[in-house]
Amino acid sequence: MPAAVWNNLVPATDGIPDNPFLDHAFFLALEESGCATGRTGWQAQHVLLANDTGEPVGLLPLFLKSHSMGEYVFDHGWANALERAGGRYYPKLQGSVPFTPATAPKLLVPSGGLEARAALLSTAQQLTSRLDASSVHLTFIPEAEAALASSLDWLHRTDTQFHWHNRGYASFEEFLESLSSRKRKTIRRERRDALADGLTVRWLSGTDILEHHWDAFFAFYEDTGARKWGRPYLNRTFFSLLGQYMADRVVLMLAYDGDEPIAGAINFRGKDRLYGRNWGAVRDVPFLHFEVCYYQAIDYAISHKLAVVEAGAQGEHKLARGYEPVLTHSAHWIAHPGLRRAVADYLADERPAIEQQQELLEQFTPFRKGERQERS
Repeated sequence: MPAAVWNNLVPATDGIPDNPFLDHAFFLALEESGCATGRTGWQAQHVLLANDTGEPVGLLPLFLKSHSMGEYVFDHGWANALERAGGRYYPKLQGSVPFTPATAPKLLVPSGGLEARAALLSTAQQLTSRLDASSVHLTFIPEAEAALASSLDWLHRTDTQFHWHNRGYASFEEFLESLSSRKRKTIRRERRDALADGLTVRWLSGTDILEHHWDAFFAFYEDTGARKWGRPYLNRTFFSLLGQYMADRVVLMLAYDGDEPIAGAINFRGKDRLYGRNWGAVRDVPFLHFEVCYYQAIDYAISHKLAVVEAGAQGEHKLARGYEPVLTHSAHWIAHPGLRRAVADYLADERPAIEQQQELLEQFTPFRKGERQERS
């Protein structure tokens, strides 16, 4: 699909997509690098909706998948249940940004028309029969899209992430003053210890990011991937293409020992938020992960007046660092009646459990009593 057609359907400000992961350039880098293609189990089946005159009016990024890897909303149990019962779960259809657990709209209708968004959902359902797929899954979608899908008999699932919210802080120190004394002291100590041996952290974006920076970061990324799941999803070519296509949306944070980079994190900048994605290191330094991934991201957001830092999937340890629990949403349409009933029952129990978990996690945020309400 031409970039102009795609990006015209994506929420944007002054022609720049508000969410970097919805930019045609991001999908193009995934495809051209070979990271998200039919060979890796991500066969593009994007839905383009046109009006009576042939003008594009809606888009749903969609993939036909032969596995459930790289999604961050786990449905392996659903797949196993159907296959044990003699059914076939794969292929399935996945409405998502590959390898990216960041909330972004998937029913992309610039006019905001309810009918067009419903038509995208209906078309995805129809594709299950045409492509012999078991189901459709729209993951990391806004709550409004999940509500619309639920009204059309899709199943609604929730989960938890941790985001930092900028309440008008003028500096990192002002943010720290909003925390309890004990938490404030802990963060100061962690930041001091992380850089105690003279390490420094540099922010790189746009033309400042050169190929040797990508070489260094990829070594960090490979190390993390090898320790966590055996083989990273993204290859070296992907990062070069990011640098070629959308380096101005990338914020690379590298930790240096003198002139030698030893750790780093990649972030993406949106209209009003910073999205933390991948991290890695070739040297084990206490608290350096927290410094590069969480505290530097907060520093950057305050400096650039960004409203939110999304710190990626999972991680209750982020609570103590000022990141707050936030609900995420997904919608699921399952063709098999038996599996659909079983999943619906499961989700009916899971949603209130997630809500209770949210309430519990709220009690462990590090803010002084009443601080968040005062600044909201």
